[in-house]
Amino acid sequence: MSETTKPLQAGMTISIGRKLYKVESSVKVTVPKGAPFLKAKLKDVQTGKIIEKNFKPDQPITDVSLQERKLEYLYMEGKDYLFIDIGNLEQVLVPASVIGDRTNYLKEGVDVRASFYGDTIFSVELPQFLELMIADVDTVKGKKKGEQIRLGTLETGATMEVPPFIEAGDIVKVDTKTGDYIQRV
Repeated sequence: MSETTKPLQAGMTISIGRKLYKVESSVKVTVPKGAPFLKAKLKDVQTGKIIEKNFKPDQPITDVSLQERKLEYLYMEGKDYLFIDIGNLEQVLVPASVIGDRTNYLKEGVDVRASFYGDTIFSVELPQFLELMIADVDTVKGKKKGEQIRLGTLETGATMEVPPFIEAGDIVKVDTKTGDYIQRV
């Protein structure tokens, strides 16, 4: 961690108080009367919430370096998730609050990228595409008259719309960012 007066740049991770933020964007604002300032969009590394904050041009900023490590999901332990660090084979317990709704696609053996600051884990990123098994398929009425939609329940418990030819037991490719069906595998 180092204090710096270098300009805020997209992609930087900074510390404000006890929270870490990733800089999404930064713009220099000049006003007719008064000193110019930097207006930044910041994403809370833990919650993903976006905030806007103004900085004075000479205001010291604490630049933080996050370490990325590759983890493999093992199983749920209580309310938290147990992973193994592929680099050093140590077990890592990740709080449910860090995993968030990514549990919809988390199954045993899935590799994730995790961001650490010291020993504290701040975020977990799944691969964009995963192959998951359809456990069950239901047909429900759509919003339009006569429309029917097939909902597939994944082996992880998440549900998604699937084409009519998908049956229980099929393996499908899922976009973990959008939650969309991509194709049958």
